[in-house]
Amino acid sequence: MNCNDIREELVEVASGSPATPEISAHVHACSGCAETLDHLKQTMALMDEWTAPEPSPFFDTRLQARLREERAVKSVSWLEWLRRPVAVMVATVLVVAGGLLIQRGGTFYPSTQTPAPVVAKGTPVGDLQFLDKNSEVLDDFDALDALDGTPDNNGSVSN
Repeated sequence: MNCNDIREELVEVASGSPATPEISAHVHACSGCAETLDHLKQTMALMDEWTAPEPSPFFDTRLQARLREERAVKSVSWLEWLRRPVAVMVATVLVVAGGLLIQRGGTFYPSTQTPAPVVAKGTPVGDLQFLDKNSEVLDDFDALDALDGTPDNNGSVSN
C-alpha cells in the first residue's frame, strides 16, 4: 500500500479502531506516516479532553424571542419587485432585447456580407459563379474526365 491509501485509514486508527496488519507494517516502515499518526493521536486526545461550554441561561429565551420577531416580519412576495419602477424598466428592456435577438436570427448586427450580383448564365462571370457554387458535385463527376480525353479507370480513352 502507498502513503495516500494509508492516510485515509490513519484517522480511524487514531480514533481507536484496530489497525490492519498492512497499516501497521506500513506505519513501522514509513516515518512520514508514523509522524502523521502520532499527530492525529495527539489531536484526538486533545479533543477528548475538551468540554463544550454551557449556554447562557437566557439563551433559549432570546432565541424564542428572535424567532417570533422573524415570523412577524412580513415576507416579501415575488411580485413585490414589480412595484419598483427600475426593476420593471430593466425587465422590459430585457424582454424587448430578447425578442429582437430571436427575430434577427441570433444577432443584433446586420450581415456584413453583400450578396453577389446575379449574372446571366452563359456569360463568363455567370459560368464561373456556377462552377464555384457546384465545385463539390463537379469534382466527383466522372463524365467530365471523359470529355477532356483523360483515361478512365480502365486505362481507355473515350472521345
